[in-house]
Amino acid sequence: MDKKYILSLDQSTQGTKALLFDQSGALLMRRDKVHRQMISQEGWVSHDPEEIYKNSLEVLRKVIEDSGIDRSAVVSLGISNQRETSLAWDRVSGKPVDSAIVWQCSRSAAICEELKDRAQEIRGVTGMALSPYFPASKYAWILKHRKSAREKMEGGTLCLGTIDSYLVYRLTDGKVFKTDYSNASRTQLMNLRTGKFEDSLCGIFGISTDCLPEIEDSDGCYGETDLEGFLHSPVPIQTVLGDSHAALFGQACLNKGMTKVTYGTGSSIMMNVGEKPVFSQNGVVSSVGFKMDHKMTYVLEGNLNYTGAVITWLKKDLKMIQDDCETESLSYEANPADRTYLVPAFSGLSAPYWDSSARAAVMGMSRTTGRAEFVKAALSCIAYQITDVVKAMETDAGICLKELRADGGPTKNRYLMQLQSDLLGNYVLVPDQEELSGIGAAYGAGLAAGLYDERIFERINRLAYEPLMGQPEREELYEGWKNAVRSVLDK
Repeated sequence: MDKKYILSLDQSTQGTKALLFDQSGALLMRRDKVHRQMISQEGWVSHDPEEIYKNSLEVLRKVIEDSGIDRSAVVSLGISNQRETSLAWDRVSGKPVDSAIVWQCSRSAAICEELKDRAQEIRGVTGMALSPYFPASKYAWILKHRKSAREKMEGGTLCLGTIDSYLVYRLTDGKVFKTDYSNASRTQLMNLRTGKFEDSLCGIFGISTDCLPEIEDSDGCYGETDLEGFLHSPVPIQTVLGDSHAALFGQACLNKGMTKVTYGTGSSIMMNVGEKPVFSQNGVVSSVGFKMDHKMTYVLEGNLNYTGAVITWLKKDLKMIQDDCETESLSYEANPADRTYLVPAFSGLSAPYWDSSARAAVMGMSRTTGRAEFVKAALSCIAYQITDVVKAMETDAGICLKELRADGGPTKNRYLMQLQSDLLGNYVLVPDQEELSGIGAAYGAGLAAGLYDERIFERINRLAYEPLMGQPEREELYEGWKNAVRSVLDK
């Protein structure tokens, strides 16, 4: 049988990766390129869309070229992307109106403040609290502050989209302007029940629906690309997913109740809640996980700002450690009876508390608390925060978690993974693969192309952490954490 290959493009906040998979689903090669993080004097965070597109082309071409495979053997391309990063471009030329507004950027906070009387209405339709985090207010900011964008909208030549839709547009030479359900559900413009952009929401934000992309199944048809003449013939783009959703799919969380956490600078916890949306009453958000094989899968999600970033703080600001891996050895050395808690509310608390006025605090120190105990508290706050979100999801969905599938760099930390298992009282499963977002996009594209079947998910092996802590100790530790959090919340 002639060899066939799947390409995956994982476009993330810091850079862009191209991954090449063979017909068995094995990852053969990866190529990366970082892009600039542009931060203004006001603290606004931007990316250059043209740079991201050129980098995407470069790494896709390079992974094929360096692997030495026959260019005609590539059968499909999947894309996973940084979510919520928003931009506007000209429908005719493809030229961006301005830099992309990164998901981290809160420059549209004033617009959200102006619309606060509509917050409940917006949440009731979208499943998400009104926030500058989401694209709707970012689009509104572009239209308010960029005259050329307003003129293009009035003239019918403006495209407003997230990074996925921009890459699809450029890779297909402007022939296809689409986004998938996972990304559309994060814009704060999609009706979660109907799966369509809502006219009333677009009206609230002053956006014409004509500017928005067509919403397509996550494993739908997104046109074809030859990577600007690099390939001998065009290949179909057959999967598009937001990066966290791609990781959920790559982790094979395909059934109701299955949950994954991606540990990173921040963390995303996502629970599959089945074929009907669940609207949270406990501080997490509702979204579409993906629409695959014509079936819609909804999720609950909680996002945390400071998880891996706490370890960076220990290393770069406090100089307590020189390398991330020291947190594991120091935590094992620490006095197990020490009850120091760090609440990392450096910029407020996100899910499930949503208190922007909260500030970081260290609680429970004694005279015997030293470096090891402080580092242990900093590492442990990652597990405590994730436990908070999982408990909120269990309450909202009426689902009792059986296991948590984990991915991301911090999963290499054995102390953290064991503590996470102990606090939840459930197994934590860590895969032997790292590129879960890229894998999810590749598996989706390979399934859509008919190259893979459902057995592809069996390729991933997992290391299981079993809860070892007794219930009384678990309850004591978690209650101490809850008390520490209560102390920083706005009364």
